[in-house]
Amino acid sequence: MREHLWLIGPLSGDRADPSPLVVNGHRRSRGPYTVGGAILRAVVPEVLGRAPAHVAFHDIEIRSVAPDLRDRVAARRETIDARIDDDERILVPAPRRTLRLANGVAEFLGACLNGPRTLVVENLHEADPTDLELLAVLVRRLDPALLTMVLASRQPPPRWFRGRVADSAGPGAGQVHAEPGQGWPPHAGGAAHVASDCTDERSRAAYEALDPAERARLHDLRADELEAAEEFSPRLGAVPFHREHGADPRGRGAEALWTAVDHCVGEGFLDAVIELGRRGLRLAEPGSDLWWRFTQRTATALGALSRQDEARDLYERARRGSQDPAVHAASAYGTAMLDARHPDPDRRDLGRARGWINQAVAISTLLPDREERAFKLGFDRNGQALIEARAGEPHKALSLVESAIELARRDLPPGRHPVHRMVLSANRGRLLAELGRTKEALEEYTEAIAVDPLFADHYLDRGNLLFRLGLTDEALADYEAAIRVSPPLPEAYYNRAEVRLAVGDLAGGRADLDHVLELDPDHLDAYINRAGVLAVLGLAAEARADVETGLALMPDNPHLLTVKGQLDTVSGHFEEAARAFDTALDRAPDLGTAWANRGILRYETGDAEGAVADLSRAIEIEEGPELYFNRATALRALGRGEAAMDDLRRALDLDPGDPDIRRALGLR
Repeated sequence: MREHLWLIGPLSGDRADPSPLVVNGHRRSRGPYTVGGAILRAVVPEVLGRAPAHVAFHDIEIRSVAPDLRDRVAARRETIDARIDDDERILVPAPRRTLRLANGVAEFLGACLNGPRTLVVENLHEADPTDLELLAVLVRRLDPALLTMVLASRQPPPRWFRGRVADSAGPGAGQVHAEPGQGWPPHAGGAAHVASDCTDERSRAAYEALDPAERARLHDLRADELEAAEEFSPRLGAVPFHREHGADPRGRGAEALWTAVDHCVGEGFLDAVIELGRRGLRLAEPGSDLWWRFTQRTATALGALSRQDEARDLYERARRGSQDPAVHAASAYGTAMLDARHPDPDRRDLGRARGWINQAVAISTLLPDREERAFKLGFDRNGQALIEARAGEPHKALSLVESAIELARRDLPPGRHPVHRMVLSANRGRLLAELGRTKEALEEYTEAIAVDPLFADHYLDRGNLLFRLGLTDEALADYEAAIRVSPPLPEAYYNRAEVRLAVGDLAGGRADLDHVLELDPDHLDAYINRAGVLAVLGLAAEARADVETGLALMPDNPHLLTVKGQLDTVSGHFEEAARAFDTALDRAPDLGTAWANRGILRYETGDAEGAVADLSRAIEIEEGPELYFNRATALRALGRGEAAMDDLRRALDLDPGDPDIRRALGLR
């Protein structure tokens, strides 16, 4: 039986079978997706010959993970952000984009690998986070009989690893013996590989053994490769150590690093942005335009990864090192967003955020160029709107967004800054929806989608509003559009599951929730909903497993405790059920399902008075025919027949076709 292997220590130089794909996983070799790119470069060309539709279906994942395949894999789904000028690009992909890419690669390999293969990864302890995340997904989603992985690291295996662990110092442990199966195509480096990939002892020894003139030639060749690339070379981590001859080696290295940083920002490779950006800051001239660009991109990535203090320090360095008004305005904006968006609600400081954003607005207002002023001031007012929205002032927030929209309409040339306009439309839609102006909100979302029909997030937002309005078919269509235009997107499947469950499609809803948890095993809400579905389907053991897994992620979650209480009630563990419901209501006093189910428990244990009280509280939170029916049952047990009949009549109003209600009222 094939199984994965984690080797603690280096691999043996003697590999008994040449058929595995052996990859140096050090991030300085090719940067983000050093391992993922090697896999795709080995698989995609062959799959193009026999199943090109599979390649086309996963174009986003392949082009992002292995950018040197872009000349062979057309962009079938390319957002507008990839086609506009650099000074108009304002979106930074969310940190979870790499999870979507990893799942897309896993699904591509699962569909296209046509025989057992072995992947060997060296230096995994130095891998980029994108590769670690990808390998975790491959271990979880692919059968080792299809892809067996041998992962060599100086560190013990993480929680996600499933397989055998061995010390490479043991007899024969460091040798790789691949079982017979489909081989991989040859895997070779580029012309300047030895000059840029000195990431372990063997490659560094080869590098140092080179004749100095040859080493200099390879360094120059590598620098030329980086500078000549219109889209940065896939070797994102492999910038030259130095330039052996020629002018301005610091400048050449800094420009190469900037190209890498810019590429990584666009793809959402945020850890690499931070590492490469800091390297660039050491090379760039303090106070220069390039130095500021490194500062801003690095600080943005730090903030996105919840490293607020480090980002704040970079903005402070920028303020101390520059007298450029644009730098001070952008630093003030960035600092304001750190305060307003802090992941810990207790550390958010909206008052301080207002002070910083006011400074940004004050500076942008004074910019002399009309177009630049309209863009930057509109951008700042949009940030100001976020702060007001979080402060519970949606009307103020809406006024600010509308002023930014008016600036764009009046002072920006037609066709310029489409992404900025799209973001403003979507934000106006969110605020209008919050204020109950749903028709206008839908129009704004539709306008945002028209700007870029391949941007998935706005389909989700519009779908959520449509679902709240009860337009389930239209909501379903939007969620399915989001699924089509994006790599595997857990949120879209989760939202589609909610629609399916709302219309009574338990099987379809469960299938979507299953897929959500395959894509993201830490998706708490999916465990909550699937546990409820499984309980309704009578699959108590499976439901309890989801409850336990979810509570491990978030102990005392009131929704999971409510499902636990339901399961304990059905199984006759009444004391445990009561504790679960009590704890749930302590955590969420307005959770109607907890009141309703505790009412059922109280009725089952002979406390009809308590059942009526709990069911009455549930009805106050949200009416439902089953709540009135159950309270009628408890009222009858207390001898309050007329009140029970009133409840049954109200239940019939809410659900005229329910046979149990009609039977209780003596109707056919």
